[in-house]
Amino acid sequence: MAEEELYRRYAAKVNTICCRYTDNAEDAEDLMHEAIIKALDKISTYSYKGKGSLSVWISRIAINLAVDQIRRKRLRMVPLEFWTHDTVAEPTEDEMESISEDMLLDFITRLPELRRTVFNLYCIDGYSHKQIAEMLGISEKGSAGVLAKARKQIKEEIRHYLKERDK
Repeated sequence: MAEEELYRRYAAKVNTICCRYTDNAEDAEDLMHEAIIKALDKISTYSYKGKGSLSVWISRIAINLAVDQIRRKRLRMVPLEFWTHDTVAEPTEDEMESISEDMLLDFITRLPELRRTVFNLYCIDGYSHKQIAEMLGISEKGSAGVLAKARKQIKEEIRHYLKERDK
């Protein structure tokens, strides 16, 4: 059956995307199922644009559902201290190579919901601050400020991890 094949091919990838936007595996799995069902319901609107385009299309559905879920929670940004002085040193290339992908994903998962969402949308999924602002109902400056805080928190997590690991 075509539905089973679509699920078999894309469920793991969609679940990985959903994990980046949720706090726990159960919520991610629920969101993944919702995305696959929506893709199946909307498959007639899909337009082939070359190899990999179906994967991109399904990924966008998952991202949009995750953002919609956050918006439904009526998540609104509180005033931020913009452009905080980030004194945390950037990890070196060697330090970054010594950290597993699973550990990096864990650092992202630990971010508060808004920071995690902005970080994912900007750094991983390639949305602009203007697009993020429109999606989340915040200002572009607010998106950039949230991203700065997310990056600082991740750098702090990395520094702490490296310090503990090297003891």
